[in-house]
Amino acid sequence: MTAPHRRPLIAGNWKMNGTLKEAADLVNALVKDLGSPSHEVIVAPPFTALTVVGELLKKSPIKLSAQDMHWENSGAFTGEVSGAMLKDAGCHAVILGHSERRRMFGDTDGVVQKKLKAALAQKLVPIVCIGETLEERESQRTFKVLETQVKGALTGFAPSDLSTVVLAYEPVWAIGTGKTATPDQAQEAHLFVRKQVAGLYGDALAQGMRILYGGSVTPENVDTLMAQPDVDGALVGGASLKPIGFLRIVNFKSPAAH
Repeated sequence: MTAPHRRPLIAGNWKMNGTLKEAADLVNALVKDLGSPSHEVIVAPPFTALTVVGELLKKSPIKLSAQDMHWENSGAFTGEVSGAMLKDAGCHAVILGHSERRRMFGDTDGVVQKKLKAALAQKLVPIVCIGETLEERESQRTFKVLETQVKGALTGFAPSDLSTVVLAYEPVWAIGTGKTATPDQAQEAHLFVRKQVAGLYGDALAQGMRILYGGSVTPENVDTLMAQPDVDGALVGGASLKPIGFLRIVNFKSPAAH
C-alpha cells in the first residue's frame, strides 16, 4: 500500500479523443458520481477541450491537466501550445514525455527536461512518463532505460525545484495492448525508479515523490496494482473514457492495513 504521506493520484489521459460535446458529457458524468474522493483525481483532455472541461470542473475536486506542452512561452512554433497558455486555460498539471510523444513525435530525454523546466516555471504539476519497450525488456535493459530516462529528465535542478514532480512508469509494451505489468513487475520498477531519484537528489525527495503506474490499467487490475508499496496511483488511458470504469479505478479498494 502507498506510503501514507504520498496521496494517491489517479489521472485520466484522454489522448486524441472527444469532441467538445463528448468531453463535456464525460466530465459531467464524472463530476455527478464522484462524490468526495480521498485521492487526487486529474483528467487530461485534448487541447481543444481544455477550457470547456476546465469550466465544468470549477466546483469539482477533479483537476485539469494537459497532455503535452512546448518549452517556450511563445514564439514561431506552429501547432504548439505553451505552459503559459495551459495555465491561462485553467490547467493544474501537464503530462510530459509520454511514450507516444517519445516514439511518434521525437521527444528525447533532453526535450522532456526542457519541457519540465518550463512546466515548473509556470507552476504546473509535471507528470513525467518513463518506460521501456518490449524489446528493451526482453533484452534485460529495463533498468538501464529507466535509469537513463530518469536522469535525462531530472538532472540540472535543485531538489526543492522537483517537490511537485510526479513520475509515471509506463511500460510501452503495456500501453493500449491489454497487457499489464504484473503487480510484482510494477513494484520492482517503481522501487528501482525511487532509488534512482534518491541517488540523484536524496532520500527525502524520493520518498515524497509519487510514482504512478500506466499501461492498460482497468477496474479489474487496479486494486492489485495499488496494493504495491511503491505504486502511488495510475495514469489511465482508454479506461478513463468510460465514466463508470474510471470512477471504479478512482475508488480502488485499498488492502486492509497490516
